[in-house]
Amino acid sequence: MTTTSATVPTDSVTAPLVAALEHVWAAIIRRHPDVPPVVVTLASGTIGVPAGSVTLGHFAGARWEHLEHGDLAELFVAGEGLARGARDVLGTLLHEAAHGIGHTRGIRNTSRQGRYHNTEYKKLAQEVGLTVAKLDPIGWSDTHVPDSTAADYALEIDQLTAVIRAHRRSEHTARIVAAGGGAGQDGDEQGGGDDVRTSSNNGVSALCGCQPPRRIRVAPSVLALGAIECKICGEPFAGPDDE
Repeated sequence: MTTTSATVPTDSVTAPLVAALEHVWAAIIRRHPDVPPVVVTLASGTIGVPAGSVTLGHFAGARWEHLEHGDLAELFVAGEGLARGARDVLGTLLHEAAHGIGHTRGIRNTSRQGRYHNTEYKKLAQEVGLTVAKLDPIGWSDTHVPDSTAADYALEIDQLTAVIRAHRRSEHTARIVAAGGGAGQDGDEQGGGDDVRTSSNNGVSALCGCQPPRRIRVAPSVLALGAIECKICGEPFAGPDDE
């Protein structure tokens, strides 16, 4: 019988990044015990979203089944977001940790399949130390790490800084590079999210807060001009979320 030992290559890019993200999440849990444990995934945040957009992170409850611990939540971090630097990556994790607290406490803090961030989310984001601003049409989703919170997580920011030595190129940039002969053509691209398209003719899907949500298709540039309100539920239609 042949056995192999699990060793991490000394030039590994993935292992130090994931380890640092898990360390930061553990540090957040120590300060906020209602943040649940997660399985960390690191992948693309620009597949299936309009050019210029990126899904920086996502929290989803009970997406993994562990043999000993049962259901575990998932924390997705976009490789493209690593280009923003350690402090902003911390901001992404805190943003998702606020959703995690909402999940633990049973607080409905979003609607439209996680796109629209309501006032309950604002309170949770402030609880984990973020500053929050309203961003139409996706609600209280514009979060940032203030100096006081950065000081609290200074060690974790330093650890992230030490391991962020690469970031993922946007799918849109990758296609431009390939077209210029700088790289081979990618394989078939599978759309992600909720019926999001990149076609300039069809626009992007936007959902309201109705249950089930109503859907409209509108050009991203039009959606960015201001809220398009649903006359039934009273909430604005929202397209892909930055976070």
